Amino acid sequence: MDEYSRFVDWDKMDAGAQSQEAKDLSCSEFQELKQLARQGYWAKNHSLRAKVYQRLIGSIPCRTVTPDANVYRDIVAKIVGRRSGASLPLPEFVDGSLVPTYCLNAEGVGAVRKIILCVANQFPDISFCPALPSVVALLLHYSKDEAECFEQVCRILACNDPSKRLIDQTFLAFESSCMTFGDLVNKYCQAAHKLMVAVSEDVLEVYSDWQRWLFGELPLAYAARVFDVFLVEGYKVLYRVALALLKFFHKVRAGQPLESESIQQDIRAFVRDIASSVSPERLLEKAFAIRLFSRKEIQLLQMANEKALQQKGITVKQKSPCVVSLRQNVHLAVHAENFKSEIVSVKEMRDIWSWVPERFALCQPLLLFTTLEHGCSLSR
Repeated sequence: MDEYSRFVDWDKMDAGAQSQEAKDLSCSEFQELKQLARQGYWAKNHSLRAKVYQRLIGSIPCRTVTPDANVYRDIVAKIVGRRSGASLPLPEFVDGSLVPTYCLNAEGVGAVRKIILCVANQFPDISFCPALPSVVALLLHYSKDEAECFEQVCRILACNDPSKRLIDQTFLAFESSCMTFGDLVNKYCQAAHKLMVAVSEDVLEVYSDWQRWLFGELPLAYAARVFDVFLVEGYKVLYRVALALLKFFHKVRAGQPLESESIQQDIRAFVRDIASSVSPERLLEKAFAIRLFSRKEIQLLQMANEKALQQKGITVKQKSPCVVSLRQNVHLAVHAENFKSEIVSVKEMRDIWSWVPERFALCQPLLLFTTLEHGCSLSR
């Protein structure tokens, strides 16, 4: 085993991941790197992937003062103390997210929580980052020790290039990303969207799960391939892969009854078991086959959705003494108790409302005119 195997349980790893083919990576041009990442050039060589990650993450433009490996060594004992890593509580900003083991050994599983707590100590400005546990667990596979993994995570979080979006770190950014994904599904996956509308009372709630599909539910071999391309090409890759997952789910499950109580649970189960129907290569091929999909379009949608959330005063996670879905504070279907119509039912109105861009769907519909009350006079 190589120097990056300290936290890996090789008995759980796919046999192909242990390939020791003699490869090197000498290119530096973006287009060539992009092509190699999409082709999975370093996917079969654990050591090479670790070195590529170091190189790609090391090139991320960061804040002047960004915590490094030495900082981790200085603070970890103070923060963790003598507690077992596996029993450490996670900070609130991960919002009860899944902490995938990703074929880590016992030491690795505990190290993930230690690193997250140290990140929380050094980044008090992070208010909402449910993807962090998965990113830490993934990078730990390709790190010599905890301190190196901590430094790589910090560089991703401390990116200060305004044109390079990486991981959402605020509730506003996360929610606007979910809304943007809903807009993209509406435009690029209309068949899947119709299925979601047909089987879900609140389709916006379904789409709010999109990051969990990528950061938590996807098996390691798939998550790593997505992360390869993400480090090279940025945030747009995540949208592409999530759209591809939805397309494959629709293809496999269209016309079949739900296997669980909700479509959300069915999608999660499909993503976890994706190896039975779709290979990593086919998933990425599908993702990059989506046409007319530009970075500028995503940026405009993201900005519009953020503005809509800000105008509604939704910038932080709403806390409630009741056990209420977080999404009820933001994503809205039409409220049945407030809706009355002689023409359409509540279900039909929800279907109609699902086609409204999410930044407008934040508002409840207000009846302005009805012939029952206002008559049919043209003069009125």
